[in-house]
Amino acid sequence: MKHEKPNKGVLLIAEPTIFGDVTFNRSVVLLADYTEQGAVGFILNKNLNLTLTDLIPDLKQDFPVYNGGPVEQDNLYFIHHIPNLIPDSIEISNGIYWGGNFQAVKKLISNNLIKSQDIKFFLGYSGWAAKQLEEEMKANHWITVNQYNKNDLLAHNQENYWKEMLQELGGDYLIWANAPENPNYN
Repeated sequence: MKHEKPNKGVLLIAEPTIFGDVTFNRSVVLLADYTEQGAVGFILNKNLNLTLTDLIPDLKQDFPVYNGGPVEQDNLYFIHHIPNLIPDSIEISNGIYWGGNFQAVKKLISNNLIKSQDIKFFLGYSGWAAKQLEEEMKANHWITVNQYNKNDLLAHNQENYWKEMLQELGGDYLIWANAPENPNYN
């Protein structure tokens, strides 16, 4: 069990104890920013069954769009690993970047210079007020993971990412990794 202090760049793995939370149940969240004032993250494994073309019709590539979290779900956010192509990107950690010049992104997409393994789009983000995330961790809502494959963050079709992360943690988490999403179905 890993309940270290949260930091920018860590993954937050939802503990099985948050069953019933529609947004965060079985979520894997990349913590994009963490300060004394609060935290911001993006849920990596909740596909919205939307594409970027659904939101911006003049872009002709069908990049999947994910539910980044319950805050500002009318705004589009993105993470990537190509800061050399996207000006004004902010490094999260380990070569993963947040945001940047969206006009440049649109131009790169139009010219087929960005592939789906380079960038991931989200509607909304996950946000925590000062000390809120720490309280949730004390209540065993999250496990922090510092070491992970950065390419997995941008991989698509991560439906089983939460399960895979629990399997990597091993121990008692192996039982939960194979449990049905709704324990009443067991």
